[in-house]
Amino acid sequence: MTIRPELLEQLRGKRGRLTGNVGADKLAELHAQGRMSARERIDALCVAGSFQEFGLHATHNATHFGMARRSLPADGVVAGTGYAGDGQVAVFSQDFSVVAGTLGRMQAEKITRLMHHALKVGVPVVAFKDSGGARIQEGVDALSGYGKVFHANVLLSGVVPQIAVICGPCAGGAAYSPALMDFIIMTREHAHMFLTGPEVIKAVTGRATTMAEVGGAEMHATISGNAHFLAEDDAHAIALVRQLLSFLPTNNNEDPPHDLGVPIVEQEDPDIEDCIPDDPSAPLDMRAVIGRLVDHGELLEVHAGFAPNVIVGFARFCGVVAGVVANQPMVMAGALDINAADKVARFVRTCNTFNIPLVTLVDVPGFLPGVEQERGGIIRHGAKMLSAYGACTTPKITVILRKAYGGSYLAMCSQELGADMVFAWPTAEIAVMGAEAAVQILYRKELEQAPDRAARAAELVREYRDQFASPYVSAANFLITDVIEPRDTRWSVALALRKTLDKRELRPAKKHGNIPL
Repeated sequence: MTIRPELLEQLRGKRGRLTGNVGADKLAELHAQGRMSARERIDALCVAGSFQEFGLHATHNATHFGMARRSLPADGVVAGTGYAGDGQVAVFSQDFSVVAGTLGRMQAEKITRLMHHALKVGVPVVAFKDSGGARIQEGVDALSGYGKVFHANVLLSGVVPQIAVICGPCAGGAAYSPALMDFIIMTREHAHMFLTGPEVIKAVTGRATTMAEVGGAEMHATISGNAHFLAEDDAHAIALVRQLLSFLPTNNNEDPPHDLGVPIVEQEDPDIEDCIPDDPSAPLDMRAVIGRLVDHGELLEVHAGFAPNVIVGFARFCGVVAGVVANQPMVMAGALDINAADKVARFVRTCNTFNIPLVTLVDVPGFLPGVEQERGGIIRHGAKMLSAYGACTTPKITVILRKAYGGSYLAMCSQELGADMVFAWPTAEIAVMGAEAAVQILYRKELEQAPDRAARAAELVREYRDQFASPYVSAANFLITDVIEPRDTRWSVALALRKTLDKRELRPAKKHGNIPL
């Protein structure tokens, strides 16, 4: 049987009209701005020839208010599956050239159908967000559509990775979908995410503001903490998606993409000692230390611009994928504050969700003191770290480099919080508080009567460090696994990770813990 030529022509014509909605002039304008069309974003992410579209012919219902039946190519969203590198992804890309990429009933149906497919086959979801928000003409159907998308986000959470790429506006209720996903990438110039824009804010509060102040990518990456990555343009954002996927499993039943063929060589690195300041009170640059420990010195830092007093990100240790959590003494002496606690807790929970081991590098003087911190709920926020680490069942390796005082010592994954192995450098100080503060409290009366108060205080500080804060005191009490030379850290951590990959830990049966949100 030969199919009638007119049927083929009809199909080809329909596909051409539906996929070619961006004109040449508009496309040139987008490219001049460093932007891509909705379909170009998918083509750039997926291996050529691997994308299969879902719902190309689906469109809106003409009965909606003020909306005559007309062609809305793909109903403003391109959706389907493809291969990004070696792994499959479910991807959708909102098309701002079609009624501003607004979401109505059919667009929501396409998105949620794709998300449920991702859940069934166990593959990550990548969402390119470029939308003016709810399609007003569809009224409550648009709101219902958003509700279904949010519910799908929650259903997929913890099962498959979800990555949102904000390439344009993400307004109103639309902002909650990326907020429910695992990672948010925003492009620097063109991405905006907000619940209420400058005009609404001025009308309600009288305060004049700008889009950059309330919804800009820079603001979300540094102040609100909503954005995990800041991309220069669409191409950079897609490169970040690929890099991020290279550290993640396809779903929560799989292991991360470890390369266990990489050998672990017991090789010393004496140059790491150059990272340690001669003055114990001088700040240590934790990024320099991380660069000596991880494969090729490469760390994919998450939330790089937010709460810079801690560093979190993904790296490999002799081929083993791991999440890295580290204090950064170059900022606020590495003290933990409200934002840092939130940043660490979220990252730890993400790693636990996707079976990613954790390496924690500790140089922390404590939680940041201050009225604002206490009134802002530092107790509640700090408890998020304790809860996240305590609930985490993936391999956890901790290295104490220098300071580890008080509750912050526990919050940075001590043995008591479930660390599988804890190593300490000879420079480590593990105590309730710093030696200087402890001496002033414990020996206040003696110091008041001492002929040379400064000399006596210095002597007591040395005694306190030797008798109470030395890593050998903790080692003698079996509170740490071993005291190691800094030069042995890389292979020691890599070996510990490799040995704990098959870790199994049983927990009491429950729906979930009640994390202090």
